[in-house]
Amino acid sequence: MQTRILKVVAQGEPQYVPSKKTESGQVAKCMIQLKALGGDYEDEFICAMFGNLALCKFAPGNVVVAALRFQTHESNGTFYQDIVANDLVPIRN
Repeated sequence: MQTRILKVVAQGEPQYVPSKKTESGQVAKCMIQLKALGGDYEDEFICAMFGNLALCKFAPGNVVVAALRFQTHESNGTFYQDIVANDLVPIRN
C-alpha cells in the first residue's frame, strides 16, 4: 500500500455491486480519478472505492491524502491491474 498526496480530477456515481463479504450481498462501489501534484504530465490513477468511502463526495480540485492499494489478477490468461483507494482524507487549507 502507498500513501500519496493527490488532487481529485473527477468522481463517478456510486453503484451497488455483488459482494460475498457483506450480509446484504451488495457493497457500494465508486470510481475516482486522482492526479499527482506538479503539472499537466504528472501520474494519474483511476481508483475504486468501496463501502462507506464510495458514498463520500470529493469535489474536483480538492487535495487529498490517499492510501492506495495496487494489485493484479489474471482472468482467462489476461492480466489486469487494479487500484483500490482504501482511505481518502481531504487536506484542509
